[in-house]
Amino acid sequence: MTVEQISVFLENTSGRLAEVAGVLADAGVNIRALSLADTAEFGILRLIVDQNDRAKQALKEGGFTVARTEVVALEVPDRPGGLARILRGLDDAGINVEYMYAFVRRSGDNAILVVRFDEPGNAVAALTRAGVRVLLGPELYAL
Repeated sequence: MTVEQISVFLENTSGRLAEVAGVLADAGVNIRALSLADTAEFGILRLIVDQNDRAKQALKEGGFTVARTEVVALEVPDRPGGLARILRGLDDAGINVEYMYAFVRRSGDNAILVVRFDEPGNAVAALTRAGVRVLLGPELYAL
């Protein structure tokens, strides 16, 4: 129950992020969530998009270095303590979080958390046992 994430490696120069957004727009790809981390020389843009294959092809044709990563998307109660409860459960199960980012839907009681785990299968099992709703790719892409 993982979701495909696209990572794009960018030089840390003015306009590179706009180029990625333009390539995806021209390809008719909708960005559903993103995270950008940078250093002095480069950045890693992590994307959840509605059309993975089309996005990867367009970005590669545009000269970008693209990688595919499996992540887990889950619902988190959008209230104080919602994230803390889930993270405590993962810690109790010995699951390590490598990185994460979140977004809130336009309506609903839950936020969506996108997480990269060192052991995604064990993480999904632990989350499911704890009653956390793990989202499938099509559910996430359609939000």
